[in-house]
Amino acid sequence: MLATSAPTTTTSLPSLHPLTYSAIPAPSLNPSFLSFSSSSSSSSSSSSSSYSYLSPLSFGLHSKTHVRINPKLKGLRVSCSKSEPLKVMISGAPASGKGTQCELIVQKFGLVHISTGDLLRDEVSSGTEIGNKAKEFMNAGKLVPDEIVTAMVTARLSRQDAKEKGWLLDGYPRSFAQAQTLEELNIRPDIYIVLDVPDEILIDRCVGRRLDPETGKIYHVKNFPPDSDEIKARLVTRADDTEEKVKSRLEIYKKNAAAISSTYTSITNKIDGNRSKEIIFKDIDSLLSQLQKDKTAKSVKPVFQAESRLNLASSSRDKWRGIPTRLNNVPHSREIRNYFYDDVLQATERAVNDGRTRLKVEINIPELNPEMDVYRIGTLMELVRVIALSFADDGKCVKVCVQGSMGEGALAGMPLQLAGTRKILEFMDWGDYGAMGTFIKIGSIGAKEVDEQDDMFILVAPQNAVGNCIIDDLKAMTDAAGNRPVILINPRLKDLPGSSGIMQTMGRDKRLEYAASFESCYFFRLLYYAGTQYPIMGAIRMTYPSVYELHKRVDEPSGKEKYIPLSTFTARPTIDEINDAFLGKPRNKDKKASGIWGFLSGVF
Repeated sequence: MLATSAPTTTTSLPSLHPLTYSAIPAPSLNPSFLSFSSSSSSSSSSSSSSYSYLSPLSFGLHSKTHVRINPKLKGLRVSCSKSEPLKVMISGAPASGKGTQCELIVQKFGLVHISTGDLLRDEVSSGTEIGNKAKEFMNAGKLVPDEIVTAMVTARLSRQDAKEKGWLLDGYPRSFAQAQTLEELNIRPDIYIVLDVPDEILIDRCVGRRLDPETGKIYHVKNFPPDSDEIKARLVTRADDTEEKVKSRLEIYKKNAAAISSTYTSITNKIDGNRSKEIIFKDIDSLLSQLQKDKTAKSVKPVFQAESRLNLASSSRDKWRGIPTRLNNVPHSREIRNYFYDDVLQATERAVNDGRTRLKVEINIPELNPEMDVYRIGTLMELVRVIALSFADDGKCVKVCVQGSMGEGALAGMPLQLAGTRKILEFMDWGDYGAMGTFIKIGSIGAKEVDEQDDMFILVAPQNAVGNCIIDDLKAMTDAAGNRPVILINPRLKDLPGSSGIMQTMGRDKRLEYAASFESCYFFRLLYYAGTQYPIMGAIRMTYPSVYELHKRVDEPSGKEKYIPLSTFTARPTIDEINDAFLGKPRNKDKKASGIWGFLSGVF
């Protein structure tokens, strides 16, 4: 009879399902394989264009190490690429002078001015599909739904002129839902400007406004009267410029502005709008000029003139070779390790380039599972190094983080498999061109580790420990990182007995919800018969942005094996779905795991 097992034990449980996918450890890696050696001299041949390793890992404690990931190095250069254009949002109540300031901003900085009112009118007059949908709501006297307005805004932002010149988003988003949608689409401004004007001034400005129906120009009876009696005679008061309607619009604006403010707190700049337009613009000009200067300075930074690992593999990116065989043999060969390093790196690069900011890599081949054998942490460190060096080659400042000791007194410490990890990272060879300490820094998990110069963060196996919970520190760090990428490598964020600590700021539901908010950019797990370490039955693989692929391992003559595609899934498959695929059963979308397996599958 077959049984299932939890990831870290082979103790049999009651007979349930024929398969389980879990991180079951393979045969132990003998500590004698971990060799320390030194070399006081180097030669030009040491900077080879390939990746060289000892099997499975070797460190140098002095001037050189024998494990290196060296691209084709050509020294250090300065990249003077064109700076990223400005992205600005401006908000203000009716009659706050927002339109005037938008004109001045466009004149000075050349940004593409995007107003939802203008977009709606253009789409409706052009008779586009979106415009026709919007027109139906407008003709019925209803507000145009958020999804239609957002579709118009995102379409406009995607045009080439907005990408090249930068953009000024005028009066949008108008609600918290719209702001959150933009965040999900990774559309975020560099600065959020709010024109602040007292209510009584706003009401006076609105009530005193007059419209010239022939030219569309706006005048004010006291502040900006018309030049001639002829113009004055034809001026009209707009229907929504009565005191009652103005007060109502102000209340709506305040309510929405308060909801939106939480999204842009860190980049909000309030400007006193109760002054002359020239003085107001002087303040705005100062803010945007400094921001533009900072963005230009950031774009001019030293970049390793090297052929990165990603570039070396780019020619074969779309030529996937299939799943390597003999994965239960430990230590893995250099070829197998390189295969997985490349596979993970390419998926991670694609996700980051697509603007994804909260990512996780989950890979549980035997040599990357340190749960039962801490010596395998070295292979995990090599994976982290490959990813960090590739991003550093592209000029990004990467912070590699390992959680520090948690708790106090007898409970102080960290998970066993992370013990000494920081020292290992410091001893590893990070290339001959000064990456460590410049483009790559080592840190721990927490908000205080987030520095302004950091472009992204790689977190090594963050996990809860009995008596301590890492999630509060992790959330504080991601909040501080803002829209910069945070990549978790083999996280274990499920609750453990007693891991909640004392007086946690989040309840268990919130902690689990936060842990689930990270998007998988790479997933690989071997499938075994329940309670066994061998034979391997198959594997699940997902690389961003592809679907989950289920592969079946098949024995071939002469002791060979291969993996053949069995099924695909848009989301991570359940154990029941995997079993059905192996048994050739049709999918049952309503089928749910129950009993003890329902509990275990939730843990996985």
